[in-house]
Amino acid sequence: MQTIIEKIKQFDLRGRGGAGFPTAAKWEMVKSACAAKKYVVCNVAEGEADLLRGEFILQKFPDELVNGIKIAMETVGAEEAYIYLRKDLFRKFKLQLAGVIGDLPIKLFEKRGGYLAGEETTALEDIEGKRIEPRNKPPYPVENGLFGCPTLINNIETLYYVSRIAKDEYKKTRLYTLSGVVKNKGVFEIAEDYTVEKILQETGNWPEFDFFVRVGGGTSGEFMTSDQLRCAACGDGSIIVFDRSKVSVTKLLEEIIDVFHSENCGKCVPCREGIYRIREMIRNGKIEEKNLDDILAVLSETTFCPFGKCVAQPFASLYKKVYLENGENKN
Repeated sequence: MQTIIEKIKQFDLRGRGGAGFPTAAKWEMVKSACAAKKYVVCNVAEGEADLLRGEFILQKFPDELVNGIKIAMETVGAEEAYIYLRKDLFRKFKLQLAGVIGDLPIKLFEKRGGYLAGEETTALEDIEGKRIEPRNKPPYPVENGLFGCPTLINNIETLYYVSRIAKDEYKKTRLYTLSGVVKNKGVFEIAEDYTVEKILQETGNWPEFDFFVRVGGGTSGEFMTSDQLRCAACGDGSIIVFDRSKVSVTKLLEEIIDVFHSENCGKCVPCREGIYRIREMIRNGKIEEKNLDDILAVLSETTFCPFGKCVAQPFASLYKKVYLENGENKN
């Protein structure tokens, strides 16, 4: 009989938190770690705007989620687990989850921080009651995680599908959030290899107007024009549609950099100074392309945690694919 790790490996289940790391490999590392105590953390931080899958799973499949956490604990040898919940989700579902958890050693934790607290090591710092900022890596959480113990951290969708795999009910699907200017907003479970184009068509959301989309995350997603959508919807599985005739790309650029500026922890110089300089260019209405490219390159390659890379992707793609190629909306 196959073990659950072998089943996960067979289906090539990858983390649904954005990084796409092989789930089986992470489980094997925690399982093989020699330690007196281990932990499992289910990450439901969801700092990305317009991402609805966490609420979807908590509302419709809380039993599956808790079962997935239980399976993870038994497999890696963890004595205790935490469900790390965004504030609104904690308040809305804490009683329901407590009922499903029963006497299992699974604790609910209300997220204190903002967008950055969704990063796995930052979440650990939050649970430990420390300052909400990322840790140095290595060591990685699989070696030295919560309270210094080997820790398995998985996204809520990943653990939901672990439960489905254990029951032989997994059909290589994933959850997509469709939002923006679409007819049918919501969460859809569709084949994981569908292109963005096919997802929009299958859900009845292909626009009848000139549009562009943000794919992979509500804040950190990549912008694409309507002729670039024959690719998989990566990252967090979010697809947001924008009406080209009704949105100011300049204003959208400003909104993006304002979010990253306000959520920046200020720990590392490239992120702190780079985001400030981009914000300054946007506010002054003078985007110098060479300077912008240099700053985005530094953010992508030198920042302390993935936050800087999250800035580079949406900003570069919106500016180059939409703003420069199509021009700003003049209406």
